[in-house]
Amino acid sequence: MKKVIDNINVNYEFSDIKSDITLVLLHGWGQNIEMMKPIGDKYLDKFNVLILDLPGFGESDEPKTPWTVYEYADFVHRFIESLGIKKIYLVGHSFGGKISLVYASKYKVEKLVGLASPYCKEITKLSFKTKFYKKIKKIKILTPLANFMKNKMGSTDYKNASEIMRGVLVQTVNLDINEDVKKISCPTLLVWGTLDTAVPINRAYELEKMIDNAGVVVYEGATHYAYLERLNNLIRVLNSFFNC
Repeated sequence: MKKVIDNINVNYEFSDIKSDITLVLLHGWGQNIEMMKPIGDKYLDKFNVLILDLPGFGESDEPKTPWTVYEYADFVHRFIESLGIKKIYLVGHSFGGKISLVYASKYKVEKLVGLASPYCKEITKLSFKTKFYKKIKKIKILTPLANFMKNKMGSTDYKNASEIMRGVLVQTVNLDINEDVKKISCPTLLVWGTLDTAVPINRAYELEKMIDNAGVVVYEGATHYAYLERLNNLIRVLNSFFNC
């Protein structure tokens, strides 16, 4: 299905069984609806289920300017309101998880599930090339060289993105939402894999301490996609969390 919100054409799937609760699923960076359907499909007979291609991904239009996570959260809220949805269980993976954390800090959420959800900037040791780039980008005459290096040095996600989405990625990676996270009051489940190299496992325990009503589920030997690698077990955990 397609729906236009704020002049952005959004691709989404909405299964409405007239439940009081709608399960809303937000995918990670570079992903789409299909990445969240393995969870959503398990609840089609229990809740209304909403999955959307976030703006800039899948079959949805890009935002007109590089959005912050806050703008994505506000957009998701307007989208949910446009469907007349009142009560939600919100599940987000990675980028979608960061949006979900911000969303839950601002808007009403019955229950929140963060799947490897980053909340702060990850500090990594700078390589010689990175240090060199940081120096030359400050020298106007060397701007062409700096731009060339940025494209060569960037992550795969960065290289594959449009200019607008590159701006979104940079803002997302560099944004700390520590103070926002502390405002979350709904029951929260944090799901992580011990081999997650994108968002390390210690972030789960840090989030658990910052959110009043939170718990952590850890999957040994699982990666950033622990929710898919341990799907059957995760569904049993979610059934208990959702009381269904």
